[in-house]
Amino acid sequence: MQHDTIIERFRENEQLAEKFHLLETRILGVLNFQDFFQVLLEQIGDIFVVPHVWLSLIKDEPAAEPIRRAAASARLRVRLNQVEADTFRKLFGRDDKPLLENEQLERYHTLLPEADRFHFRSLAMVPVTLDGKLVGSLNLADPTANRYRPGYNTILLERLAVKVSLCLSNVTAHENLQHLAFHDPLTDLHNRRAMEQALEREFSRAQRYRSHLSLVFVDLDLFKQVNDTHGHDCGDALLQHLAEGMLQMCRQSDLVTRLAGDEFVLLLPETVLEQAQGLLERITAKFVEQPMSWMEEKISIQLSFGISSVLEDKVESAQALLKLADDRLYQKKQQRKIDV
Repeated sequence: MQHDTIIERFRENEQLAEKFHLLETRILGVLNFQDFFQVLLEQIGDIFVVPHVWLSLIKDEPAAEPIRRAAASARLRVRLNQVEADTFRKLFGRDDKPLLENEQLERYHTLLPEADRFHFRSLAMVPVTLDGKLVGSLNLADPTANRYRPGYNTILLERLAVKVSLCLSNVTAHENLQHLAFHDPLTDLHNRRAMEQALEREFSRAQRYRSHLSLVFVDLDLFKQVNDTHGHDCGDALLQHLAEGMLQMCRQSDLVTRLAGDEFVLLLPETVLEQAQGLLERITAKFVEQPMSWMEEKISIQLSFGISSVLEDKVESAQALLKLADDRLYQKKQQRKIDV
């Protein structure tokens, strides 16, 4: 009888090891966060028949920022929550071994994603690290009390923690390179390369469906004077301030780009020229009313802009749309010089 029990336990462990190998195989080749977590969370649930699998991140942990960017996806957001660092430490209490619990589970409810509250009777928290820094936990919950009971052998969960952390490091490195390739390092806005790709895509879509698309060329006036008077650190801060303000006032579907220096481009899908004009007037008024504070001084912000629109201007190419907005910006700046 004891011999049969040993054989049965060996078979169970062998099957479990095969499942872990299958999971590892599926996550090792993924190089972006959205797909990584989608595969990881869904595959753990399917392969190990775990009804509830989600990720907790330590709030404001800098190392977790690339993961937070990926969480902009609604599909990932429902499987993720963010926890204050002190709260997480009190619950987890360690950063090297999985935590198993099946009593007093109410205190762990703060880990649950807001969009998916559920009942469970046992919980496993598997540490997730990035480059040796604890950033959160992979959580597995079950409606039975014995699934993740204290004292349960955690060797395979430890192995999972190592694999997930290693894969995360690879994905992070790849995502950071991708981010740098398409974002401006000073403002974190999209760069010229990203804008040109998006412009071609949106222009083709606007032509195909006869939908509206407006483009705004924005220039920060007197920027050289700010650098000469207050220094380049102030100039950099002013560009960051402008970038943040425009992002706040634009929609999520809009693309805000730093083209070069003090030049920006806004790509506004489903927006007619009059609406774009109104948006830029509001943005301009915002910065006039709220100048940037620098070393106990107020740095005024004055913008010039030119707008073009696919249907209203009847342009024939994406580059023509960009050039028309640039020409109108130049004309406006020239007229301002004449008026002065």
